[in-house]
Amino acid sequence: MTFHPGILALLLGSGLTSSMLCYSAYEGVRIIRDWDINSGSERQLELERKTYLVSTVMSYALGFQLLSLLLFIYTADTISPLFIGAMCAAGSLKVNGFGYPTLIAKIISCLLAGLWLIVNATDNQAHDYPLIRTKYWLLLLLTPVVLAETTMQAGYLLSLKPNIITSCCAILFSTDTNSFVSDLISLPHSLALTVFFTSAAITMALGLLVYLKAKGILLFSLASLIHCIFSIVALISFISIYIYELPTHHCPFCILHQEYSYVGYPLYVAILVSAVSGIGTGVINPFRTLPSLHNVIFRIQKKLALVSLLSILVFVLITGYSILFSNLSMEAY
Repeated sequence: MTFHPGILALLLGSGLTSSMLCYSAYEGVRIIRDWDINSGSERQLELERKTYLVSTVMSYALGFQLLSLLLFIYTADTISPLFIGAMCAAGSLKVNGFGYPTLIAKIISCLLAGLWLIVNATDNQAHDYPLIRTKYWLLLLLTPVVLAETTMQAGYLLSLKPNIITSCCAILFSTDTNSFVSDLISLPHSLALTVFFTSAAITMALGLLVYLKAKGILLFSLASLIHCIFSIVALISFISIYIYELPTHHCPFCILHQEYSYVGYPLYVAILVSAVSGIGTGVINPFRTLPSLHNVIFRIQKKLALVSLLSILVFVLITGYSILFSNLSMEAY
């Protein structure tokens, strides 16, 4: 199974990304140690050239890291017919003990990668690179996370063997299992729906406040994180059943299939983009007092707030459409 195109792309891409991160982290240590923007020495000039190189390398590496989450889910879904009992990615990820931990690690690394790219883009807007040490310290924290995720992914993909018996999504995402997922599914329908739409309304209101008046930035950042969690819960708890038009089908992976118009992909992208851009407004907020970044940060925060607002709106519109035009009526249940 190693020669499956998706598996090859994930292994090679993650290996290359990890190599780039290790190189960038090595250069980052040198920059943290020796950087002096006021120096005109040959050493400083070399470090300035290095930071341009590292920024470019990291942009490509972390860009792939963001895409690899969707590629990982897509690959897990496409290989599901090779396993007995699997109907989608839910069963494929259950084949061995690395599947779901890898998915969680990928989500975390993607969020951190997106935030690093925001900090890096902010620093590049200033003439004196005031965040140079900050972003490389963050890079040193990000690198082991990505390396751990790459290792878990390799453990999952290289351990796959066809014809293994696994569980289908109907079993994994049901109230019969004594797990956290079953607790989410058991949430009262009206409560889950109310919490989600209230969270979306509050987050969007705070986002508008940031975009129009540059106020409430930290609240918006926190609300974006909370709303990201609520969106995932809502997807499993009630959004999925309206898409499937089945009150017992809560799988968050079958919505990636053609018969459901691949609606899962825009939903996943909307969650990720809204979370990264929304949280990013708060991550760069402490640096607004720096003279060279004062005006720059407010402009970036407004752009991030707008991107987050649009992403949340896309998710809400798809959800609303799925509920309003579904043949499923929960009044009967």
